[in-house]
Amino acid sequence: MVVTPEQAVAARDALLACDAIGFDTESKPTFTRGETSTGPHLIQFATDKQAFLMQIGASTEPFMRAMLIAVLERPLPLKIGFGLSDDVKRLHAKLDIRAAGIVDMSVALRAPGQKNDLGAKTAVAKFFGLKLQKSKKISTTNWALPRLNEKQILYAADDAQVALRVYRHWIELGNKLPPLKPVKLPKPAKTGIS
Repeated sequence: MVVTPEQAVAARDALLACDAIGFDTESKPTFTRGETSTGPHLIQFATDKQAFLMQIGASTEPFMRAMLIAVLERPLPLKIGFGLSDDVKRLHAKLDIRAAGIVDMSVALRAPGQKNDLGAKTAVAKFFGLKLQKSKKISTTNWALPRLNEKQILYAADDAQVALRVYRHWIELGNKLPPLKPVKLPKPAKTGIS
């Protein structure tokens, strides 16, 4: 868990030294129709050896936002994850961060002519012959809590780490990424001020 300015600097330096990092976010679930998510509440990154988790609240510390901008707005390292479109849009809406270098493995692993995206569980089964344990009970917990429990922390770290591991294996098999396309973000609302 990254909570101090010193930890944020160490995390930033470790992440920026990589060619690719695992990336994901978690948001408190919404259960009422029409309810808007206030997420992300947790941002996860992973190197090949370590995961970094950052809680994002209503008032994110300036040092945390600076660290996130330094990592997310650069084209490198590549940010590898599954189903990242909503994550990137929510980051932009909440923190005004325009993420670059996003690699959505759900899209990258899609076979030609296939309409459905390949998720992390399917990718782990396909490439490693293992079953990825993703508890629905934990995934739908309150990610906005001031203190996350150990199961939430492990779940979140695994989400970022597994994406990077699948990517590394996929590249080792001789696959190549197509040119990256930026995620389409909503246009800023007109304020009526000229």
